Amino acid sequence: MMTAVKGLARWVPAVAVARRYERAWLWPDVRAGIVVTALLIPAGMGYAVVAGLPPETGLYATIVPLLAYAIFGPSRVLVLGPDSALAPIVAAAILPLALGDPARAVALAGLLAIMVGTLLVVGGLVRLGFVTDLLSKPIRVGYLNAIAVIVIVSQLPALLGFSIDASSPWQGAAAIVQEIASGMIDPIAAAFGVGSLVVIYALKALRSRIPGVLVVVVVSTALTALLGISTLLPVVGALPQGLPAPALQGLRLTDIAALALPAAGIALIAFTDTAVLSRTFAARRGDSVDGSQEMAGLGIANIAGGALGGFPVSGSSSRTPVAEQAGARTQLTGVVGALLLIVFILALPGLTQFLPSATLAAVVTSAAISLIDVRGFARLVRIHLVDAVLSLAAFLGVLVFGVLEGIVITIALSFVAFVNRSWRPYKAELGRVQGLRGYHDMSRNPAATRVPGIVIVRFDAPLFFANGAIFDDWVRSRVRAAGDGVRTVILAAEPITDIDTTAADELVELDEYLRVHGIRLVIAEMKSPVVDTLARFGLTDRFSPDRFAPTVGAAVDDVTGTLRGDIAGTRWDAATGRDAPLPDDTGDRPPPEDPPDPER
Repeated sequence: MMTAVKGLARWVPAVAVARRYERAWLWPDVRAGIVVTALLIPAGMGYAVVAGLPPETGLYATIVPLLAYAIFGPSRVLVLGPDSALAPIVAAAILPLALGDPARAVALAGLLAIMVGTLLVVGGLVRLGFVTDLLSKPIRVGYLNAIAVIVIVSQLPALLGFSIDASSPWQGAAAIVQEIASGMIDPIAAAFGVGSLVVIYALKALRSRIPGVLVVVVVSTALTALLGISTLLPVVGALPQGLPAPALQGLRLTDIAALALPAAGIALIAFTDTAVLSRTFAARRGDSVDGSQEMAGLGIANIAGGALGGFPVSGSSSRTPVAEQAGARTQLTGVVGALLLIVFILALPGLTQFLPSATLAAVVTSAAISLIDVRGFARLVRIHLVDAVLSLAAFLGVLVFGVLEGIVITIALSFVAFVNRSWRPYKAELGRVQGLRGYHDMSRNPAATRVPGIVIVRFDAPLFFANGAIFDDWVRSRVRAAGDGVRTVILAAEPITDIDTTAADELVELDEYLRVHGIRLVIAEMKSPVVDTLARFGLTDRFSPDRFAPTVGAAVDDVTGTLRGDIAGTRWDAATGRDAPLPDDTGDRPPPEDPPDPER
C-alpha cells in the first residue's frame, strides 16, 4: 500500500504534499490565496485582451491551470496564469486564422494551449527537464533582478495614475520619465498607490501578523466605495459572467499544422520562464524541484486550461512573488485563488469595480522589490568575478532581449566560461615538503623539492580536444625545467575524469617524446572509467598495467625501489598510523629493482 502511494506521489505531487501537510500552513496558504486573487483578476483579463481574446478567457486560463497545477505541479509556491511574454505570441498565432470571429479565436487559443501542453508533457516524460541544470546561481540572481526591474517599470504608470505605450523596459522607463516631467501624474491614483506602498512597508517593519498587501486591498476598495470616487481613478472593474467550459468548436485539421511552430516557441518560452522561476523560489525556501516533473506539470495545466476555454499560460513572475510574500506554503494557495475567482464570478461579480488599479500596482511593486538581490550580486563580485559577469549578462540580456533570449545568451556564456576553464585549467608540479605527508604544489610551497630523477605533474581538468596540446606542451616544459637526470614522469591523474580521442593522441605523442629522451611515463590515481576509455581507444599495449599506480606515493616507491613513506626519509607504519624514520639497517627493505628500461 505504501509503495503504491509513493509511486502515485511521484506522478501526482499533490499526494506527497497532502501526506506531509501541517495544520500551521493552512492560514498562511488561505491568506496568500486571498491576496493573490486580487491580482489574478486584472492580470487574467488584461492579458486576454492583449492576446486578442474576450476578457473572461483570461479568468478561465487562470482558474483551470491553477487547479491542475496544484495536483500535478511540483513547485509549492508557483502561481500559474496568463503571461505578458506569451500573450502577444498567442495573438500573432491565432488572429490571422480567426479572421475576426471571436468564437473561432477562442477555439484556436484553446487548441494552441493543448498543443503547447502536449509538447511539454512529452518533454517531461522523456526527461528533457535536465535543461534546468543549466540555470546556475549567477543566472538565477541576474534573472530575478531583471524580472524585478521589468515588473517595477510596468507597474509605475498604474501606480501614479497614467498609462504608457512601450514594448521594452527601456522604452517604458523613458516614457515614464517623460510623463512625470509633463505633469501627467493623477494625484488621487498616486495617493492610493504610494500610500499603499507606505502601508505595506510600515506593517512589514512593525512585523504585523496581518499582511500589508491584504490590508491595502481591503482598505482601498472600501475607501473607493464609501467615497464614491470609482469614476475619478482607474479601477479593476467588474468581473465578467460565466464559468470555464469547452470552447473548441469549428476547428480544422489544418489549424494544427498552422499552429505547430507557434506552439513549439510558446512551449520553449513558457518552460524556460517557469523553470527559472520555480527553481529560484524553491532554492529560496530550501526546496528542490525536478525539471522534468515541472515540465510535465506545466504541460498538464496548459492542456486542462485549453480544453476549458483558456489559452497558453506559464509561471507568473509578478503573482508568484506576491504569493510568497503573503506567506504561501503549498499549492493550496493556488487552489484558494481559483475557488475565490469562481465565487466572485458567481456571487460577487461587481466587487472588483471599486478596487483601485494603483493599489494593485503597489502590491505588485512591493513584491518585485523583494526579488531584488543586490547583496547576492555583490557577493558574486567579491568571491567570483566570472560568475558576477554571468549574472550581469543574465540581467542585461533579459532586460534588452527578453526572458528567453537573455537566458539562452547567458547559458551560452556559461558554456564559454566552462570551456575556457577546462581549456586552461590549474596545473601543478608536485614535490615533497619535509614534515608533511603527501606531495604538494611546488608553486604554493616554496620549501617543496623534487624527488630526484622524478617529475610529478597534475592537470586539474578532463583531457579533451581543446586542452590536449596545452597538457602535452606543459609537461614537456616541466621536464625541461627539471634538467638532466629525469628518468620518470608521474602523472597524478585523479582530476582527469575523462579523455577524448584527440587528447588520447596527445598523450601518446607525449609518451613517445618522453621515451625518446629515456623517460618513462607512469600514470597514478587514474579513475577506472578513464582507464577503460584508453583501452577502448586501443592503447592497452602502450599503457600496460605496469604503467599505472594506485597512488602517487606507490608510483614513487615503485620507481625508487624503496619502502619510502610520504615524508622524506620515512616510511608509513600502518600499525601506528604515522610516518616512522627509516632504520639504519636496510636489511628489512626489499632489494632495489633494476633501473627501469627506457624502451618500455
